[in-house]
Amino acid sequence: MAKWLYRTAKNLVVLIYRIMCLIFPVKENRIVFDSNLGKSYSGNPRHIYEALVAHGLDMKWDCIWFYENDTYNIPGMSRQVRYGRLRYLYYMATAKVWVFDSRQPEFLRRRKGTYYIQTWHGTPLKRLALDMDDVFMAGESDIDTYKNFFVKNVSTWDYLISQNPFSSETFRRCFDFHKEMLEIGYPRNDILFRENTKEDNIRLRRRLGLPLDKKIILYAPTFRDDEFSEEEKYEFQPKISFDALKRELGDEYVMIVKYHYLIMDAVDWSPYEGFIYHFDQSRDIAELFIVSDLLITDYSSVMFDYSILKRPMFFFAYDLDKYKNELRGFYFSYSGEMPGPISVTTEDLIRDIKNYSPDEYSEKYEKFCKKYNSVDDGKASIKVMELLEQLIPSKRPNIFYESE
Repeated sequence: MAKWLYRTAKNLVVLIYRIMCLIFPVKENRIVFDSNLGKSYSGNPRHIYEALVAHGLDMKWDCIWFYENDTYNIPGMSRQVRYGRLRYLYYMATAKVWVFDSRQPEFLRRRKGTYYIQTWHGTPLKRLALDMDDVFMAGESDIDTYKNFFVKNVSTWDYLISQNPFSSETFRRCFDFHKEMLEIGYPRNDILFRENTKEDNIRLRRRLGLPLDKKIILYAPTFRDDEFSEEEKYEFQPKISFDALKRELGDEYVMIVKYHYLIMDAVDWSPYEGFIYHFDQSRDIAELFIVSDLLITDYSSVMFDYSILKRPMFFFAYDLDKYKNELRGFYFSYSGEMPGPISVTTEDLIRDIKNYSPDEYSEKYEKFCKKYNSVDDGKASIKVMELLEQLIPSKRPNIFYESE
């Protein structure tokens, strides 16, 4: 009965969307945005939108942001609409441009007269889509079905943003993408060029409630495909000892924990009050990059963005063999290219942090940056804004009180 109700509801949603596409015209000045399927106001879509605000285009265009649970503190003249509801379907059906950083539901076919800018969300280390041999992710039944849905989704993209030539080549193959690649760097990284000063660091620390008298470690791991609950929600199961980190490093450091947006766990951090500061998926990680003195990650694409800052990176890869050989696999040699120490135990990680020598990794770091972030120049948002001006030539005022 439950499955029948679910299928019926889904079919009804699809029908409503298709009817809207038939009866409502495309609004020539309307752009819809979301990040992480409405879970945050962050990433590439945020920084593209804020470039529009800085140039006053939010006053001329009808900008809609989708949110999942609570509205966000968003500048400019945008409107916020709850993800997945009836109004969401209406705005998806009538937008001139979609700007998203993740795949959307498969039934949301882009209609004629609408353009889809897929910003994506990172340079790939782990294998993606058609390059995967198997799938273990929540909600996915088998690899062939997963790949077929992925290819259908990609077929709706008109533009895809890439951070570097390696990503461009990889995306074309693993996504089967044949339209326009925008190899311009990531808009979300523009802030790392624009606000990477001592004054910006202090301002952001104060705004985030972080101490000024200690160094900051940013811990940003990715999710594990096979670690999810019966409700198909990804779980936070790190094999890192926060007790040991606090004991050994707490006099000199505090720690920010920022895990992947797919992880929905509500972790109790109260035992580490004053040492660990947790920021959920709604926080833009670029700000956390700026305030931190070093990064601990594993296989997350944050490494490619963070390397722009040329700050120390440490790789806590406790499950390296499993991740490489069973879950995903890599596009390049992990041990050969990582520009920092790789550890598999917390004790090794602490030792690596205490004994870190920049000179030991300078050559690897230089090669890493040359390969993966040579395109980022702090102007990616402006380049997307210029594309939007071509796609939306109308300059008439934003219409907020149209009949809907």
